[in-house]
Amino acid sequence: MEGMTRAEVDKVENKDFALGVGPKRPRDAATLILLDRVGGEFRVLMGRRHMRHAFMPGKFVFPGGRTDPADSRIPVVTGLHPDVECKLVGKRTSTARARAIALSAVRETYEEAGLLIGRKGAFATSKADWQGFADHGVRPSLEALRFVARAITPPGRVRRFDTRFLAAFKDDVAVELADGGPTNELEEIVWLPLAQAKNADVPAITRTVLDDLESQLKEDPLLSPGGSAPFYYMRHNRFCRDVL
Repeated sequence: MEGMTRAEVDKVENKDFALGVGPKRPRDAATLILLDRVGGEFRVLMGRRHMRHAFMPGKFVFPGGRTDPADSRIPVVTGLHPDVECKLVGKRTSTARARAIALSAVRETYEEAGLLIGRKGAFATSKADWQGFADHGVRPSLEALRFVARAITPPGRVRRFDTRFLAAFKDDVAVELADGGPTNELEEIVWLPLAQAKNADVPAITRTVLDDLESQLKEDPLLSPGGSAPFYYMRHNRFCRDVL
């Protein structure tokens, strides 16, 4: 997608997003790419969004969503690795906001896929969206998360997000609920080999991020913290790719 004009991007993504007048400023969001190494290949967790959604209807995506205000007030047993936090913090993103963004990826992974990332132990909260961690005795943790990409939804969409793509490994899951998460935003939750995931019905930006991630994993299978991460955004009618 790098170097494409806005018209070209609109054509590629016309089935991914509802076009129209949307928010002028993208909202912070996060998504979690959960990886499982089986033999010599990596699998990735994905689920299909319902057709009723205006944002990526019917597409296979990673668990994720918008950062909520309550996410900033959730205690964690361990914070972000300093090198990961450094990558997330920017001119408009404070340390506290970076932490909230990362926590939103953990929360959404529980809500949509029934996977709780953290450490076993007593946890209490007054926040309804995090009650599942208390119920199942999991203390949220951020130390396992790795920052692998960032993408801002181009203008002209009904929904616009500034999405940070984070990654973790299946071994970082403390509890896996047999019946999935409490929401029904994702269906057909499956583990797909990376090559198969790229050929599934995924949004164009998801396929682009998977291409980048595949290259990263070949060079660094453990995804060491602080590695380079691509940043995709639209500027002057061109889709750009920077490296953070």
